[in-house]
Amino acid sequence: MTTKEKQLNSEYLKKVIEMTEVKNCSEKEFIQALKEVLSSLEPVILKNEKLYKETALLERLVEPERVISFRVPWVDDNGKVQVNRGFRIQFNGAIGPYKGGLRFHPSVNQSIMKFLAFEQIFKNALTGLPIGGGKGGSDFDPKGKSDMEIMKFCQSFMSELYKHIGHDVDVPAGDIGVGGREIGYLFGQYRKLRNAYEAGVLTGKGLEYGGSLARKEATGYGLMYFMREMLNANNISLENKTVIISGSGNVAIYACEKAQAMGLNVVAMSDSAGCIYDENGINLDVVKEIKEVKRGRIKEYLEVVPTAKYMENNGSTPAIYTIKADIVLPCATQNDINLETAKLLASNGTVAVGEGANMPCTNEAVDFFVENKILLAPGKAANAGGVATSALEMSQNSMRQSWTFEEVDKKLENIMVNIFKQCQSADDEYELGVNYVAGANIAAFKKISNAMIAQGII
Repeated sequence: MTTKEKQLNSEYLKKVIEMTEVKNCSEKEFIQALKEVLSSLEPVILKNEKLYKETALLERLVEPERVISFRVPWVDDNGKVQVNRGFRIQFNGAIGPYKGGLRFHPSVNQSIMKFLAFEQIFKNALTGLPIGGGKGGSDFDPKGKSDMEIMKFCQSFMSELYKHIGHDVDVPAGDIGVGGREIGYLFGQYRKLRNAYEAGVLTGKGLEYGGSLARKEATGYGLMYFMREMLNANNISLENKTVIISGSGNVAIYACEKAQAMGLNVVAMSDSAGCIYDENGINLDVVKEIKEVKRGRIKEYLEVVPTAKYMENNGSTPAIYTIKADIVLPCATQNDINLETAKLLASNGTVAVGEGANMPCTNEAVDFFVENKILLAPGKAANAGGVATSALEMSQNSMRQSWTFEEVDKKLENIMVNIFKQCQSADDEYELGVNYVAGANIAAFKKISNAMIAQGII
């Protein structure tokens, strides 16, 4: 089965896609995510089309329950007033409180927030945990800001956001630009405003005040647990496989760590300017020092490992994707791999792609991988380890307990194995032909739609 819209047979499905595209015509990222998901659901829709039409299930599914937008004024170190825009999209709470990260990045707008929140609904459903889908953030850029400026911004941001969140309502976490430092400032302001210690309102917290061990590693580790299951199910050995990982942030670093622990040879990592290639295998300790301590550029790797090569990005294809590898893990940002890049990867012999980032492949690239039998682990399944461990953090907060790293990691592994089994089961049931993108969407949709129908027209 392909996800190409022109091949849809369901008139109801086509109508909803067309209607939503018209209503949200300026939101290209949201439309991209919506088309990818809805078009892959056709086998399920055709089986229950009458029920879904009568309950306007799809029309309700594509419309956020709540879109919150607000201004965020703050004063910089020079005494100048700055104003940013904040967002929280509470998209679907049918199976639990809204759950999803906060992104601080200049590119943030309503379209990107809605696309991420929409994807989060399905990702969270796959975890098997009681969490709905949401996302938030701001066009604030933390790069180049002092700690004092970041604290002031976070406090102003939370002064509005706190009205809309709670451990049984909406539980934000970190994302791009929001790490442990930012979560700490956000939680401190929430605690002050609420005059209560509600640890479960934010996840990704420091260990000293309710955080969970293994949360930092969870998304990258989870990606590799899913990749292992997918490769094993398709009789592809991990032995002697080379890996390239786009990005060098949290997801990329810990995907690299787990890949190396599994015996894979990771030869390249990147940032927005270019990539490093080390045929002997990436020295992850050096990357961690550059990115987690110095907050520097990946090019600095050569100062410690002079035998490595550095390649600058030029043109539409990031330099890292010109390097031959068996397994490719895009862990940077959305639309990193377009159709041209997908064809290049295929010509270089890539056998599997694992989406560590959210929607790093364009819809055309996704179609190409599926049609050319290159295994694709979709982000909403493969990178669900982060939100799954956030939900485990919520559980620990509720019980006022703290699990060991090994306990959390084992629960994470079990969740990722179960997510793959759901994708595989849907693939088998609907005879999708090894299409885990559609398999993930269908498995998640069945759970969400059943909960929405059971709760009536709301």
